[in-house]
Amino acid sequence: MMKKIVVVGSSNTDLIIKVPEIPRPGETLLGGEFMTFPGGKGANQAVAAARAGGDVVFIAAVGDDPYGEEALKGYRLDKINTENIKICKGVPSGIAMITISEKGENAITVASGANALLSPADLEELNEVFYEADYMLIQLETPLETVQKAVELCNKLKTRVILNPAPAAELSDKILEKVGIITPNETEAESLTGVIVSDELSAAEAADVLHDFGIETVIITLGASGAYLSDRATSTRSMVPGFSVQAVDTTAAGDVFNGQLAVSLAEGRELERAIVEAHAAAALSVQKLGAQSSIPRREETNYFLNRNLKQ
Repeated sequence: MMKKIVVVGSSNTDLIIKVPEIPRPGETLLGGEFMTFPGGKGANQAVAAARAGGDVVFIAAVGDDPYGEEALKGYRLDKINTENIKICKGVPSGIAMITISEKGENAITVASGANALLSPADLEELNEVFYEADYMLIQLETPLETVQKAVELCNKLKTRVILNPAPAAELSDKILEKVGIITPNETEAESLTGVIVSDELSAAEAADVLHDFGIETVIITLGASGAYLSDRATSTRSMVPGFSVQAVDTTAAGDVFNGQLAVSLAEGRELERAIVEAHAAAALSVQKLGAQSSIPRREETNYFLNRNLKQ
């Protein structure tokens, strides 16, 4: 039986320009290649969870424009439940301008559009949706009061919350104390804890601060080094290595990691194995251009795991 995942978050269209290197302030680079892809952290995570085998309900907001229409078509192709996506009249859908270097590095600027109109009131009648979910996955590209309302609902209904605190933002204790699993990268961990995270030792220090907020499981992603796991329930503290691949575009790597993680945990995998599976999906995604266009399907991730773990 497919495990139900609720994703609350953003829906964007990514406007991408490939350049030799990320331009400095005031610099103009010519000759870049332009592409358009569906994106948004919430949408990327919803698609990643759906392609990993999850039964996904996506709660979001889009504008009544061509970008919004195309986004909805894409979600339905991935068999994502779109019944609770709000269509905002006279409002543009979210847009992200992404510059990608030849090394796969990126710089991203987002115009939130309809994402800013996803409100706590939009969640009021969705108790059943949250109650039926095994996990809720949420990020920070929608208003923080909506994030708080979502975690409060999950807390009341005993639905496990995975918070990917991206992009980095200040979060209140009222949000953090209701989170079961948090998945920051180094920058986001520093923003939340004040600890500069650069290695396993500093990641452990940051994890302790996050535990003090009441969060049971901390997973700090450290790029090519893998992820640091600290779980109070099992007293686990370990570095879980990632996979070494040639990156083309890292835009959605964190989102793919989180979508796969949610499904792996919902299906009953132990934390460390779930992180390995999340690493595999993310490693596959960075080898292709675009956000949702790069997200692997379950069979691709399984094949990658079988091939790489035997070596």
